[in-house]
Amino acid sequence: MAQARFAIIKRYVKRQISAGRWLPGKLIPSENELTRHYRVSRMTVNRALRELASEGFLHRVQGLGTYVAELTPVSSLLKIRDIHEEITERGHRHRAMVKFAVEEPVTPDIAALLEVKPESAVFRTVLVHYENDVPVQLEDRYVNPALAPDLLKIDFKRETPSHYLFRVAPLAEAEQVVESRLPDAFARRLLRIGPHEPCLIVRRRTWARGGVAAYAVLTHPGSRYRLMGRFKP
Repeated sequence: MAQARFAIIKRYVKRQISAGRWLPGKLIPSENELTRHYRVSRMTVNRALRELASEGFLHRVQGLGTYVAELTPVSSLLKIRDIHEEITERGHRHRAMVKFAVEEPVTPDIAALLEVKPESAVFRTVLVHYENDVPVQLEDRYVNPALAPDLLKIDFKRETPSHYLFRVAPLAEAEQVVESRLPDAFARRLLRIGPHEPCLIVRRRTWARGGVAAYAVLTHPGSRYRLMGRFKP
């Protein structure tokens, strides 16, 4: 029941934003107001707003409240691709360096994104993908073990996490937010870039068999990577 209420609040906030009733940069109703309106716990409202902030719809400021995120250019990609296929189709050589692949206790934010219980353990994989020996993507991925139980048995130098997920948990739905930001020290070191080079960051969730299969943060040096999409209305 709590999940249904959480989903209702999330859909309501998205509708207000998409309809233009809540404008970019404007303060939205407080957690207390939403709690009273929907007659739910503050934890339920907080989870909805926290996830919407992670997806780029909202911006939360400690002590001040929650605001509608400012509009930024977003590339609408029409196909989720495996980076190995992208690179080899260009006639280039792909290889992956595995930083780590582990099972670990879930954090509250990741539990909300994967829609799993707070006491759960999830799989986490961190890889650097190279194109002709140049690092072009840092992949930090969290996976629901219920939908991909053998993930950690895979040799990621032979098969990427994306390819494995496509194989065992066929994609049913996806959402992603694309933004440009300066990387943290961890990403700079693995991608071999300076502190002032902006990166293209893709935050992506994928669904399979009725549940969230994975949440990934894909960081690309801005000078080495482009995202493209094509569609017909």
